[in-house]
Amino acid sequence: MNILTMLFGWLNDQLLKMKWLSELIRLFVEKVFGLSINDRIGGSIHFFIYDTIKIFILLSVLIFIISYIQSYFPPERTKKILGRIKGIKGNILGALLGTITPFCSCSSIPIFIGFTSAGLPLGVTFSFLISSPMVDLASLMLLMSFFGAKIAIAYVIVGLILAVVGGTLIEKLGLEKYVEGYVREIENIDTDFIEMSRDERISYSKEQVKDIIHKVWLYVLIGVGVGSAIHNWIPQSVIENVIGENNPFAVLMATVVGIPMYADIFGTLPIAEALATKGVGIGTVLSLIMAVTALSLPSMIMLSKVVKTKLLAIFVSIISVGIIIIGYLFNAFSYIFI
Repeated sequence: MNILTMLFGWLNDQLLKMKWLSELIRLFVEKVFGLSINDRIGGSIHFFIYDTIKIFILLSVLIFIISYIQSYFPPERTKKILGRIKGIKGNILGALLGTITPFCSCSSIPIFIGFTSAGLPLGVTFSFLISSPMVDLASLMLLMSFFGAKIAIAYVIVGLILAVVGGTLIEKLGLEKYVEGYVREIENIDTDFIEMSRDERISYSKEQVKDIIHKVWLYVLIGVGVGSAIHNWIPQSVIENVIGENNPFAVLMATVVGIPMYADIFGTLPIAEALATKGVGIGTVLSLIMAVTALSLPSMIMLSKVVKTKLLAIFVSIISVGIIIIGYLFNAFSYIFI
């Protein structure tokens, strides 16, 4: 058991946290710039270069792997799978299938429209819509690289629970009439699924890597830049006073601040990492991540074109309350994850 623990720790440190890369960047900053990473400027340069390279390496590898898996579940096949299962089982399956689909909420909405026009239960489609941007294999691995396995696994579990509960509540409330009429009228063409060869899957995965990196690279750089500023320039006392553990409204504030931001988990994690190192509660940090990924303002604007105001308001309310509850629970039981 000790050998397995040591092996897992080594793999986590070297493959996910990339401590070897951190050491290389430290030597680079000291030799090339003549700066210590313990100083503000040197620390900022180290944080920015190290986190940027680490995120893009992990991003490329994870997107390739997930896209390869995703090639087995195109929308046509996914609709057929979801269409066969009703009730809570359908919500669970919708949430799980959301983990192997696009990485931001805006990308998920067109698929949500397709599922709705195909006549899938509204609760199932919302479970998919919630989990798709917030919980995926990439977020699991990246969270492990920043916060460790316990927090990463717990985040994925509560994210899936939120997706299932949110979809179930929307289904039970009978809100189908609040979907815009044109969505139901969209002609749903049931095309045959074309099996891809191994080379085609590899080519598809490479294209997905290029496409997604092209979409997110700017947000990653902004996120790393903000994280670097928080980590090296903002005093810990300021962070603690604003959203530290002593502020009972910290989780609420993090959720509200996260909603108008437009980013994905890749751009949000460097900020979350910097906040965590400044003493911000893990629940507060995770609430920020969830709010940014699941309730970003641009995706809500897109969703407002698909559903009526009442359904949109109920959706935002359910997810916001869920995120806040999750945040406070994580803060209350943070000793489990430390």
